[in-house]
Amino acid sequence: MLLTTGFGSGFSPVAPGTAGALVAVLLWGVGYFLLPFPILQVVLAVVIVYFTVQGIYSGTVMERYWGEDPSRVVIDEMVGVWIPLLVVPEGGGWYVLAAFVLFRFFDIVKPLGIRRMERFKGGLGIMMDDILAGVYSALLLGIARFLLI
Repeated sequence: MLLTTGFGSGFSPVAPGTAGALVAVLLWGVGYFLLPFPILQVVLAVVIVYFTVQGIYSGTVMERYWGEDPSRVVIDEMVGVWIPLLVVPEGGGWYVLAAFVLFRFFDIVKPLGIRRMERFKGGLGIMMDDILAGVYSALLLGIARFLLI
């Protein structure tokens, strides 16, 4: 339950998804200051895979208790916002902010097939829309990096 609720951020009475994404960015920030940047990116990739698998399983389990796609489950937002953080350059503070804002935009508006991902049942449906929102955010950040270099 600790991971599924984003270390408790999913219990936020206001915008639990945003709270979960913010916790994920803060955890990334801690890693940024503690680890060499290339190591951080490898660790982040491993964490994304682990949390995705954990989210599919625990999301399915928690739906039994809290209903379909419960707002308390924010592990999906954590994974989703970590995906664009994979393309943030070292020292790119504005890119971190952009990763957060872009991810939340795609997660809330759900354009370009993101909403269709919610058709999957259980934890897979919980995770997939946020993963796709994260992928779109990462693509836009990657294009921005390319154009701004």
